[in-house]
Amino acid sequence: MAYTMTPTPAGPVGSQYCVCKVELSICGQNLLDRDVTSKSDPFCVLFMEVNGKWVELDRTETAVNNLNPAFAKKFVIDYHFEEVQKLKFALFDQDKSSTQLYEHDFLGEFSCTLGTIVSSKKITRTLLLGNGKPAGKGMITIAAQELSDNRVITLSMAGRKLDKKDLFGKSDPFLEFYKPGDDGKWMLVHRTEVIKYTLDPVWKPFTVPLVSLCDGDMEKLIKVVCYDYDSDGGHDFIGEFQTSVARLCEAQDASPLELECVNPKKQKKKKNYKNSGIIIVKSCKITRDFSFLDYILGGCQLMFTVGIDFTASNGNPQEPSSLHYINPLGTNEYLSAIWAVGQIIQDYDSDKMFPALGFGAQLPPDWKVSHEFAINFNPRNPFCSGVEGIVQAYSACLPHIRFYGPTNFSPIINHVARFAAQATQQETASQYFILLIITDGVISDMDETRHAVVQASKLPMSIIIVGVGNADFAAMEFLDGDSRVLHSYTGEEAVRDIVQFVPFRNFRNVPKETLAKAVLAELPQQVVQYFKHQNLPPINSEPA
Repeated sequence: MAYTMTPTPAGPVGSQYCVCKVELSICGQNLLDRDVTSKSDPFCVLFMEVNGKWVELDRTETAVNNLNPAFAKKFVIDYHFEEVQKLKFALFDQDKSSTQLYEHDFLGEFSCTLGTIVSSKKITRTLLLGNGKPAGKGMITIAAQELSDNRVITLSMAGRKLDKKDLFGKSDPFLEFYKPGDDGKWMLVHRTEVIKYTLDPVWKPFTVPLVSLCDGDMEKLIKVVCYDYDSDGGHDFIGEFQTSVARLCEAQDASPLELECVNPKKQKKKKNYKNSGIIIVKSCKITRDFSFLDYILGGCQLMFTVGIDFTASNGNPQEPSSLHYINPLGTNEYLSAIWAVGQIIQDYDSDKMFPALGFGAQLPPDWKVSHEFAINFNPRNPFCSGVEGIVQAYSACLPHIRFYGPTNFSPIINHVARFAAQATQQETASQYFILLIITDGVISDMDETRHAVVQASKLPMSIIIVGVGNADFAAMEFLDGDSRVLHSYTGEEAVRDIVQFVPFRNFRNVPKETLAKAVLAELPQQVVQYFKHQNLPPINSEPA
């Protein structure tokens, strides 16, 4: 077995766009017994594929005398949606104290992508030996959990009868929130806006991550300080108090919480000193700020559809100059785009059956133009099995159709939108649709396409457009609303930006993974944005 051992655990592998960290828990069942006088003493080693080689990332502890271990040590990995992260879990029976794996008996291994694990949340699979045969009845169970406290706290604060600090007016109060730092000093977490000329301020509600305010510990003391603002920066101290998030949570809309704002110097000097005013917590709510991974771990499926441009401008597929010509290596720009996007998204769809549609071609037997046809010629069942199935159907259909025109996008966008609209009737975060359109040129039905995109922006749907060849793609850039909001011909605005356009020519001479990163970079954010806008939590989410 060709394993490479790194002297120190490898650092974070992959791009800097890490969505978050994932914790993997490992259990083994019915492991092979390699010890003569007792049971095996298993440990698990995690490898990640880096540049075609398996690199060791981490190891669990050894479970002594145990064929059904549940390892206490967890594996923590940076999760990147837009990359294929191949992992291998190998189990060994510890025989010596050596760190060299060949010194230990091999109990079996299992390989998969991190995407496969998080999309299922928990998987149990057969362990395999080096020859690909099962390792007896040995099984491995891998469970994924996101490592982040996604709770946020929203506070609505006011003040009453605060001390007057300005000679010719009242005060200009603002609040500062502090938590204890690791060095024992108070660390500033949040500052409210200044409310001018009042001793009874009402501040705007604000939201901060719970981890920022109290490290996620509801009982931890926090300090709130009230100042009178001065433009020269020499703000006057009004008073302070210490409390905890647990105490702040006692505030309800109907019964606010009142806390005395105290100036310790005044308290020492004046015998009859009560306070320097009251700070009122009008409401305190803790909610969860869900991430893309929360939705995936909650069971959301990504539904993938491909739309392929078969217009005449692509050229005769029999000739090497055609964009649809399949070269001796068995590929072209259309196939490269399908592989780049499909191999990532297929991990997030449990049945891996993908509709593949074509547009802009004349079809047998009557040679009518179609802008929405199944490339497997089965309109009742346009599904292809996996990315390989799409590739096979694409190659098989090329000789049987006539490339024609025009380049109409709206029929295929509306086709997927109909399914996305059906999914909204469930009123759960269970499905999100992704349409990949691969095209060589200018859109003929721009008004209808703009209208279709604006309507689709209200649905659980995103559109990825990959432009192949060397045409002018200015119209595509226009649909990708990164710089301006897209409008329909009726004047209606898109609710959100759902189109991502990339020209393939920018990625011809770079590793194929680079294209996937570029086209999928915005997708996690689009998924979260849609479900939040609809107030839909992940299906299996816990209350805050």
